[in-house]
Amino acid sequence: MLANLSLIKLSPKHRQSFLSLVEDFHAAGEYRFQADLEQIHDNFDEYTQRLLGMEMGVELLEGMVPQTTLWLVKDNNYLIGKSHLRHQLTSTLEHHGGHIGYFVRPSERGKGYGTCLLELTLSAAYNIGLSRILITCDTDNVSSVRVIEKNGGVLENQLISNVSGVMISRYWIQL
Repeated sequence: MLANLSLIKLSPKHRQSFLSLVEDFHAAGEYRFQADLEQIHDNFDEYTQRLLGMEMGVELLEGMVPQTTLWLVKDNNYLIGKSHLRHQLTSTLEHHGGHIGYFVRPSERGKGYGTCLLELTLSAAYNIGLSRILITCDTDNVSSVRVIEKNGGVLENQLISNVSGVMISRYWIQL
């Protein structure tokens, strides 16, 4: 079932699959990409270029760091999930957020894709020269805890996030 999977950077050819992914989230009552929807509908090309710019550190908002946005795809087109690989940490990211954030479309959860997405993103982190990765998640997000631990995550601590106000778990993964 996890065959024909790869990590890609989004390109204009993925527009329809991306819109399908957004619809999947909306159908589940999750409203990701809201801030970007107008740009995505008007000029998807520009949106993909902005993601590449973020990787290069171009026009980053204050407090942001360069990050590579990667997409888990099946059969080279069907978007299953997304990860953000942050190239460095700020004090805020050291507390909450870490090097990697990821998600899987609602209709594909519970099928092992999260574990695969994180595993492939860890390889990408190694390839850009990182040797140790911090990942955080809400402590009550049992699925995310399982994904992180399957990928070698070692719990450092649990604390109340000063970003979300909820209990989070902070994990380190040695590459």
